[in-house]
Amino acid sequence: MRKGLMIVLNTVALVGLAGAAFAAEGGTDPQVVSMIAIATAIGMGLAALGTGIGMGFGLKGACEGTARNPDVSGKITVTMLIGLAMIESLAIYTLVVDLILLFANPYV
Repeated sequence: MRKGLMIVLNTVALVGLAGAAFAAEGGTDPQVVSMIAIATAIGMGLAALGTGIGMGFGLKGACEGTARNPDVSGKITVTMLIGLAMIESLAIYTLVVDLILLFANPYV
């Protein structure tokens, strides 16, 4: 119940703030450009932090699984590499969005 309520409240807040964000006038305001640069740096930093923590947990689990049962180390390694690729895709998607905001932003 609480999770659903939080999702609804976050959605309403983001939709409410989107109107103010898109209501800005056109033109290249240096303050807007600097805020976009700061936002992309923070976003990429958080994505790198999250992927690093996720990869660390995945590697830890794979090492523990191999230590418990060395016979299936091949299957564990393949599964771990697929999982690491999926985790790394988060950072790549964030990088793509950050590059779009920095160099091809239609709102600046």
